[in-house]
Amino acid sequence: MQQIPAELKTWLHASGSLTQQLTDVADGQFSVKLVKEHFQRLNFIDATWMQEPLHHISWVRESYLYGCESQPWVKAKSIFPIQSLQRRARIFKHIGAKPIGWFLFDRTEPKCERRVILLDEGWTRQSCYTWHGCKFIVQETFLPAFQQYLRKTKL
Repeated sequence: MQQIPAELKTWLHASGSLTQQLTDVADGQFSVKLVKEHFQRLNFIDATWMQEPLHHISWVRESYLYGCESQPWVKAKSIFPIQSLQRRARIFKHIGAKPIGWFLFDRTEPKCERRVILLDEGWTRQSCYTWHGCKFIVQETFLPAFQQYLRKTKL
């Protein structure tokens, strides 16, 4: 089993808004590039984690998060079960290139269960949030460019 790189340990386990944390590290620079939004069936692992029926459809948002460099730092994927989109979390379907963190952590501290895994693209944290009674998953993969930036700046 691979060891988590030292520079990523605190990032993979940090609580709070990744949007704000990346903005702070990048001296106020932060942007989101929306890659794709689509509907898909929940997979077994995600359905089980959110305690949702496997046959339910989810709305998926995929994006890249950028700091102060031209290469993306994080690949993000958010999975919202249809039931969540019929309640307060419906705002997330219409935010475009705005960061989810702006809304998720606006005057709230949502309940969060987290797991850390290694995917082909890099070390990833998956967070299952409960926000105003809605459950959804936010997956954030820290890309090599971010690791290089951390090593270079010794953060």
